[in-house]
Amino acid sequence: MSSHASPSVHRWWLSPYLLLSLTSLFWSLNWVIGRAVVGRVPPVALAYWRWSLAVLIMLPLALPQIRAHWPLIRRHWKITVLLAMVGTGFHNMFSYVGLNYTTATNGVMLNSAIPVLIVVIGMLFFGLRTTALQMLGVAVSLFGVLAIISKGHLETLATFQFNIGDLIVLGSMVLWAIYTLLLKWRPAGIPPIAFLCACGIVGVVAMTPVYAWELAAGKSIVWSWPVAGAFLYLGIFPSFLGYVFWNKGVEQVGPNVAGLFVHLMPVFGSLLAWLLLDERLYWFHLAGIALILLGIYLTTRKTATVLEPAAEGGD
Repeated sequence: MSSHASPSVHRWWLSPYLLLSLTSLFWSLNWVIGRAVVGRVPPVALAYWRWSLAVLIMLPLALPQIRAHWPLIRRHWKITVLLAMVGTGFHNMFSYVGLNYTTATNGVMLNSAIPVLIVVIGMLFFGLRTTALQMLGVAVSLFGVLAIISKGHLETLATFQFNIGDLIVLGSMVLWAIYTLLLKWRPAGIPPIAFLCACGIVGVVAMTPVYAWELAAGKSIVWSWPVAGAFLYLGIFPSFLGYVFWNKGVEQVGPNVAGLFVHLMPVFGSLLAWLLLDERLYWFHLAGIALILLGIYLTTRKTATVLEPAAEGGD
């Protein structure tokens, strides 16, 4: 057997669909961990140290690239700061604040609004073009998510009530939709890790005053080995790898298709509960998973519409 992998193997490993699926897996556990540490880790501290750790992990690889591409980064500082503020700063902070007042289930359910928000905000403000087949895929996949969350009884969704935590989480979903759409202006020529590290640094700086206020209010981290492990996971997987994979996936397939992969989060949640927590898989889990996969198939079976990136001097 040849020691060189075939081109098809390379394409499979670099597939944007694989990268987006892994991102949803990483983020599924992020919501569970975010809810699990409520009471031991204040929400702003969780977002602040998650990204501080991610920056420290990236810095040895990113710093030489940042230095080499500094003129280009400085030239495009406006979009870098904007993406950092929206995506790596306040989106995460709002998510964790919301989880102090709502459940992880509600958080995952509200995540399912992201594909719809991307399409609606994209069509209204970003000139995003979406085909009828892609809209059908979003609808079918969303129905699958609702089937899982409602345990097969969709009428129970009528009793769903928003609280302040849900509204804060929904606000963070709006920020994420805007971040995803803004990625079309991410400057070409800057290596992904260098750009993400730069955004992470700006995001941490932006959160610093809010974190200082939280400390002044007497809210501090109750350290333990599980809390340290939670930070390590959040810094490596949802932050570092998750954002690199997401940004690459959006670049290759467009925001409307990439957004649909968020619907895999309840799929992974159900499967992880079955594998790790010995919870049962019911018919509504399998039906919901099938609908989600069907929706993704419908949306990805034709080439997605990708918005053209801005010219080099556009920002």
